[in-house]
Amino acid sequence: MQVELLYHTPDPERAVATAARLCYAPVGASELMETLDEERIHKVLSTIMTGGHFSTLEHASYTFAIDGVSRALTHQLVRHRLASFNQQSQRYVKFADGLETIKPDSIAENEEANKLFDDMIAKTVEAYQAFLAAGIPAEDARYILPNAAETKIVVTMNIRELLHFFSVRCCNRAQWEIRDLAWRMLELVRPTAPYIFAEAGPNCERGACTEGKMTCGKPYERVKRD
Repeated sequence: MQVELLYHTPDPERAVATAARLCYAPVGASELMETLDEERIHKVLSTIMTGGHFSTLEHASYTFAIDGVSRALTHQLVRHRLASFNQQSQRYVKFADGLETIKPDSIAENEEANKLFDDMIAKTVEAYQAFLAAGIPAEDARYILPNAAETKIVVTMNIRELLHFFSVRCCNRAQWEIRDLAWRMLELVRPTAPYIFAEAGPNCERGACTEGKMTCGKPYERVKRD
């Protein structure tokens, strides 16, 4: 998995504080943007974060390039509503030279399951390429491609949605691949707005678990990566 922060709103904490302060200021946003000092910005952000006035967080956004993930992951990712997505198309991109796949560790570490996975992928790719050779359009040949197929996607989320995304996808109960993605994204955004993202992550990092009977019952342990 490769995750890159392509772009974000410049000085996002100042942008958010400016939008929030405008509601109560006699001057315009451009003047506020220039005159708010760091202490004042942090006071405004504290009011926002503790008071739940999260609409102001929508004025700053982040764009990520995500490669080397599975279609199983992106099927989950695109369920997040306040976000924009552009994904590598299996309709227009032909995998005539083979198909990269994402293999779960639970399969890779099981000798029998690992062989079965590799055999099934090989047969699927063989059939897919035979379809292409027979003149079947890529948009139809792709119907047999697996959720394991590697894909690439560009994602843009505003801060409000990012905080929600981190709360549910950094959780131990989230599926392992999207959980790994969520933590990588959080590590990229935190330095750009350390005050706003200081407590971002699963709900259990800020207090009691909200999963009720579905709780994992354990403190959060971050995914270990090379």
